[in-house]
Amino acid sequence: MVTPEILRAAFESALPYDAYIATGRPDQQSGWNAFHSRVRLNPEQRELIAGFSRRVNILVISGLWCGDCVQQCPILDHLARVLPAPAGNPDAPGVDLRFVDRDEHIELSNQVKICGGNRVPTVIFMNEEHEFLSLAGDRTLSRYRAMAGRKLGPSCPVPGAPLPIDEVSASTKDWLEEVEKAHLIVRLSAKLRAKHGD
Repeated sequence: MVTPEILRAAFESALPYDAYIATGRPDQQSGWNAFHSRVRLNPEQRELIAGFSRRVNILVISGLWCGDCVQQCPILDHLARVLPAPAGNPDAPGVDLRFVDRDEHIELSNQVKICGGNRVPTVIFMNEEHEFLSLAGDRTLSRYRAMAGRKLGPSCPVPGAPLPIDEVSASTKDWLEEVEKAHLIVRLSAKLRAKHGD
């Protein structure tokens, strides 16, 4: 498994969402921005994240060229913006979301292959000390179900067609559950409860 030292080094070299998107070509930035504008969080989802009492660090191995990344990573950004983790205080609650390019961090990607491949997005959840919590990717369950329905069913989608909004909502729910799970792992950690005295 990936060590906290490797994860910390990768996380510290990673970019926040906006800075990561800015490294892409104009057409890539446009695609990411267009999908970002389609994501909506409901009040209950915002309230859930706003109530986090621990820090969750999220490192995404991504590719600006990747269609799955375009249609999932903006969701993570929306979730992280509800309760951004303050810089300089690793013990403060919040969500700190950062991105690395898969091809530039192939050594890390090689350590977290999914089904034997360097898939993107691959999302690594860590605690405040950069210890591994969980791994998710390259698609949510709702996205896999929708893809299976299209690819394994009687008809195929038109290439490049936008995702139906209900699929965006379902993927948003899936990613929220992954983030909530990571938060509950750290919130219920005996080690961190002793550290924080709660």
